[in-house]
Amino acid sequence: MANHKSSLKRIRANATKRLRNRYQAKTTRTFIKRLRAAEDKKTGLELLPKVVSMLDRLAKKNVIHKNKAANNKSKLTKFVNGLK
Repeated sequence: MANHKSSLKRIRANATKRLRNRYQAKTTRTFIKRLRAAEDKKTGLELLPKVVSMLDRLAKKNVIHKNKAANNKSKLTKFVNGLK
């Protein structure tokens, strides 16, 4: 167990950040699944900017690696462009 006041605060702060990161990452994964399930191009084009923004935000905050975000954005864009 930590002895210093600052260490106890850091433990609390880390727990809060962890929960926030898990929530944001899970929400992003859900939106990616929704985008992948899109049947028509109109729906895909509506969801794509939102998903790209979420991925960029996760990469910026180091929740996911920037290359993973770039790969996901590329694959999703290709997918939406291929819809009819």
